[in-house]
Amino acid sequence: MKGSTYRRCSCRSPKTGRELGSSCPKRNSRNHCTYSIRQELPPREDGSRRSFARGGYSSLKAAQADLDHVRALMGLTEADDPQGVQMIAEMLAEVSGEKLPLPDVEETRRRLKAGQGLVGSLTVAEWLDRWLAGKRIRKSGISRYETDVRVHLKPQIGDRRLDRLRVSHLSEMFTAITDANAETLEQNAQRRAAVEELATVPWKGAENRARRKAMKAAIDAMPSFRRVTGPSTRQHIKATLRAALNDAIGQQIITFNPAAHVEIDPVRKPKALVWTDERVARWQQTGEKPSPVMVWTPEQTGAFLDSVATDRLYAMWHLIAFRGLRRGEACGQPWSETNLDRHSLTVTGQLVQDGWEVEASEPKTDSGFRVVALDDDTVGVLERHRKQQEAEREEWGTAWVETSLVFTQEDGSWLHPGKVTDLFERLVVASGLPPIRLHDLRHGAATLMLAAGIDVKIVSDTLGHSDTRITRDIYQSVLPHVGKSAAEATAKLVPLQRKSEAERAAHEAEKARKKSKRAKKAQLGAKRKNAKTKRKKPKK
Repeated sequence: MKGSTYRRCSCRSPKTGRELGSSCPKRNSRNHCTYSIRQELPPREDGSRRSFARGGYSSLKAAQADLDHVRALMGLTEADDPQGVQMIAEMLAEVSGEKLPLPDVEETRRRLKAGQGLVGSLTVAEWLDRWLAGKRIRKSGISRYETDVRVHLKPQIGDRRLDRLRVSHLSEMFTAITDANAETLEQNAQRRAAVEELATVPWKGAENRARRKAMKAAIDAMPSFRRVTGPSTRQHIKATLRAALNDAIGQQIITFNPAAHVEIDPVRKPKALVWTDERVARWQQTGEKPSPVMVWTPEQTGAFLDSVATDRLYAMWHLIAFRGLRRGEACGQPWSETNLDRHSLTVTGQLVQDGWEVEASEPKTDSGFRVVALDDDTVGVLERHRKQQEAEREEWGTAWVETSLVFTQEDGSWLHPGKVTDLFERLVVASGLPPIRLHDLRHGAATLMLAAGIDVKIVSDTLGHSDTRITRDIYQSVLPHVGKSAAEATAKLVPLQRKSEAERAAHEAEKARKKSKRAKKAQLGAKRKNAKTKRKKPKK
């Protein structure tokens, strides 16, 4: 197809305002005009003409190089590939109209063979919106993704082209998040100090009131208290972006996922620690927990269950403490999946929070669908709970809300998971025991099973973990006496010829006795020798 380079003068007539073109008196000057190119493109599907045009080149050589570049791009497709021809033509028309840089020939060849779009004008923000709209997961999961996108990803990298997103861009994003954390902590500290200072100013007196007013105005002008973006949240942001970009690769929009290669600080998950006597004493003195994840001893668990024996939801606390159900699973457990005759229940759903709203959902993972065996005592507890619930149903009559769940409010309606947590915390405080979270009651069930010698595979299946490694990673700590027993059992497996501490001490004492005896004998011998020498001495 036709293509050409030509000189162009942009000077205009002071009278008419039109371009002078070839009539410009300075046209023949060497550096006066610029060069332009025009290349005819394949016509549109409706037959209308289109072309690639670009000007402003300072030399004929530069103009000719771009014209050759355009022709090389057009040569990537054969005449018997009308779809490819149209894709190249549309790309060049858009590049010309938007005044974009000419795309690389080899990159365009690769994208053309892969069936990808040739004009990568899609931004990260546009793709994230499209990706979120196509997600088909539970509402709480979508809300978490939306938070990552709205608060972090869009403001930081949303305006970048999707096909040009690089690892360095993501490193800069996480660096900016870290810097914002430092600024937030400083602002929180300043506001906290101002609030504490305000609390020390008396209310009485005109001078004090004026000072308080000024200080309140200054506090109102400060940024409000904010949470920092912790390591776990940063990992979740990375996971969200990685999932979105993987889908873009699956749709052949991009070929590289920078989120899979960016390095950020790892999350150190806290290990579960047992409330030993020493830790309890320390907590009573300072009020500090040794770890965010704490586990009660069997005696402490028993003391708690005894203290809440008359609580309406005692059966729930009992079930979580012994069988390790998650909070949402316990709240959403139906009677239809609870077979007390066969001493088992099947976890098939849960109640989850989305903000403060509650919705029914499937278990957290595929392994969350599981059958949990029940001991005789737990079956008895659930039978008594069912009788209590039947009595409440009769008392409420027609106002009873039929949800068919094991654990409900007094009128039969759903329990709110957040309110269940609040109730548990109040019960723990009332019991006087060291604090744990409701989820730690589940941790305690796992620790008790491991302490009882239950195989880790069975423990993992009971808890609904997808892999036994998760169980091992979380529950490395065991009860003190179990650890001591394991240490003693391990030591006895190794045959040693060395003597015990008592035997070693007796041996050393015997050596010291013999040494002392030899010293006394030698001393006595020396005295006898001296005496004999004196008797044999001749007289003068």
